[in-house]
Amino acid sequence: MQNFEEVYEVARLIPEGRVTSYGAIAKYLGTGARLVGWAMNASHLKNVPAHRVVNHAGVLTGKNHFATPTLMQELLENEGIIIIKDKIQNFKDLFWDPETELSL
Repeated sequence: MQNFEEVYEVARLIPEGRVTSYGAIAKYLGTGARLVGWAMNASHLKNVPAHRVVNHAGVLTGKNHFATPTLMQELLENEGIIIIKDKIQNFKDLFWDPETELSL
């Protein structure tokens, strides 16, 4: 079973202006998406760009785990990502897949 630190290592590699999903990280690590979600919820003291990890459809499902409900969106918009109604626009174009971008 993977631990949170392994999830954080992958999340730290997501380039600015790109996003990935809980499931993509989970698939890459061979674990479950729920564990990735728990890790992101606990990442606020770990210097992890948790705002770049969203659900499989590009929806900001983790936004309520940030200091304010709008902080996740604000951080993404500061990186040039357009959000409408809690959903990333052009999600497929911005998607960063650790399986194709990384090799262990």
